[in-house]
Amino acid sequence: MAFLLELVAFMRARKKYWLLPILVMMVLFGGLIVLSQGSAVAPFIYTLF
Repeated sequence: MAFLLELVAFMRARKKYWLLPILVMMVLFGGLIVLSQGSAVAPFIYTLF
């Protein structure tokens, strides 16, 4: 949790707000990968791509 707080503080201090959409997309794709590994949701995720 401390890492996330430091990341937000860094983005505020350095005005790096453009990093936020990149991080959000990385988290979403990571979640899709985790869900698609051996679950009942996998066939529905594969149809998206």
